[in-house]
This record gives sequence, C-alpha cells and structure tokens, in this order.
Amino acid sequence: MTTLRPPPLSLLDKYHGQDTQTLYSTTVTVTGGDAGHGRASGIARSDDGNLAVHLRLPRALGGPGGGTNPEQLFAAGYAACFHGALSLLAARAGIPIPDASVDVTVDFGRDPMDGLFILTARTLIRLPGVERAVAEELVRNTERFCPYTKMARQGIENVVALAQPDDAGQS
Repeated sequence: MTTLRPPPLSLLDKYHGQDTQTLYSTTVTVTGGDAGHGRASGIARSDDGNLAVHLRLPRALGGPGGGTNPEQLFAAGYAACFHGALSLLAARAGIPIPDASVDVTVDFGRDPMDGLFILTARTLIRLPGVERAVAEELVRNTERFCPYTKMARQGIENVVALAQPDDAGQS
C-alpha cells in the first residue's frame, strides 16, 4: 500500500527562467456520447485513465442531470489547487490547518458584454482554529500563489488548433 504524502515544500521555491517550466502535463479527451454533444452526454477521459466521467447537462440548463458537468469539474480543480497551495504555505509558516476547507462556487451565466456565456467563481476558505489576522494573511498569500487564482485573474495562455487529418485518426 502506498502511503500518501503532501507534496514537498520545495514546490514553493521560486523558478527563474525565461520560459514556462512545465512540471506536469495531462490531456483529457471529451467525446460526444449518445447525444453527440460533449456537454450533454459526453465522456471525459484522461490520458492516464484515472479520470473517466460521464458528463450530463444539469437540470438547471434543461438537461437530465445524473452526471457531472464542466462547471463541477472546474470548481473541483480550483478548490483542490487552492487547498493544496494553502496547505503548502501553512506548512512552511508552521501553521497547522488540519480542518481547513475550500469551497469554490462556479456560476455559468450570460455575459452582459457580448450576450454569450461567462463563468464566475467565488472561493470561500474555512480555517477553524486559526487566528483571523493570520488566516487573512495566509489566504492573501495563497491567492498570489495558486495557479487557478492567477488564471482566473490574469487569464491563461491558450492555443486552440485544429488537428491534422492524420492526427490520431481524426478527419
């Protein structure tokens, strides 16, 4: 049995370089499923096989529910990343946070700027037993450190490209 451990505090060491230094990369592929629509009936699978979920349109958007959706997956990733960053910074500062929790609420809505769609997120951190001023400083530092929070504030480098006809059997 593998003993689970938190990541090393060396992840807090600053990187100095001109280009992004990739530490981990993953690919998730979504196919359309029964309805031929990734959001309504898709299947999301990671390249290592550890993630395999059926996507379903939530009832609030006219779907049947009964499966996860992109907003839940994003909220889960964001909350996990923020909690992990918070835990690393707390460990470095010698602040025990055994009962810490992070709630991320993601809203899918209409964008008043273009009339299309937008995501908004709200993050709520609970740090029971930690003095308020200490907790506030820890949360502020985590906001600067967490890559999901940085992405939400600053955007993300993103390249969208159409695969060539010979890429993985695509046409």
